[in-house]
Amino acid sequence: MNGERDLRGYGDTRPDPQWPADARLAVSFVVNVEEGAELSVSLGDERNEPTYEIVEEVAGAPDPCKDTHFDYGTRAGYWRIMELFDRYRMPATMNCCARALTLSPWLARDSVARGHEIACHSYRWERHAGMAEDHERAVIARCVAEIREAAGVRPIGWHTRSAPSPNTRRLLVEEGGFLYDSDAYNDDLPYVATVEGRPHVVLPYAFDTNDMRFQRQGGFTFADDFARYCTDAIDWLWEEGGREPKMLSIGLHLRIIGRPGRIAGLDKVMAHIAEKGRIWVARRDQIARHWRSVAGLPAWD
Repeated sequence: MNGERDLRGYGDTRPDPQWPADARLAVSFVVNVEEGAELSVSLGDERNEPTYEIVEEVAGAPDPCKDTHFDYGTRAGYWRIMELFDRYRMPATMNCCARALTLSPWLARDSVARGHEIACHSYRWERHAGMAEDHERAVIARCVAEIREAAGVRPIGWHTRSAPSPNTRRLLVEEGGFLYDSDAYNDDLPYVATVEGRPHVVLPYAFDTNDMRFQRQGGFTFADDFARYCTDAIDWLWEEGGREPKMLSIGLHLRIIGRPGRIAGLDKVMAHIAEKGRIWVARRDQIARHWRSVAGLPAWD
């Protein structure tokens, strides 16, 4: 994040990730928990978030339409999604805005009890691009403190909504407790970045295998659209995995995939993974710890 871009990456010498149980593919489900962290005049914010099922901003007054669209995620969507993860016995990374967990600490504790990872998605649901360094440092510290209070565990993973600042990754490393971040979209494998002379794991995320495409004319309309796209990605990477095993991130949102007209898409993806075999479904902290081992780095405490 210093202005330099690596356009080659691993090139034609991609490392062997040595996934557990000789898996040909690692799949990371990321459940974004943002409800209550969106900009909301009703919560004392300076304006309302304009993006939900539609794009419309109510200015200068609370927006109960937008608020209740987000509220659906915790009131109804969460339970549908958790039922599927329980049914298929698959772990997830809960990518949580700190304010969302402060407002719904029950969700944090329930997720931990089910065996899912609690990672940090900043404090509010907002980009960090343009943040002053001192302010961003304070935001990161507040996130750690409030998530620890709500969940009983501190986050060791980070993912900024949209663009991070040029300082974000360095500030995470300086904070000292973050194993990895997902502020990249540039590969099918993790990699190690050197930040201030220290190794830091980067787990690239994805916007295509992501239920966000149900919104804003993103290309998904029916549950099968999501299922077909994700299973096509799984099948292709699984075939490549006979030579070069890879990783796939699948992004979910409580208020999006948790709708009854969409949840069947997630069910079909999970069933496909279960039937296919030789796929390691893992939390992102598990993948990052494994990657440190593959890279010959000391175990993360």
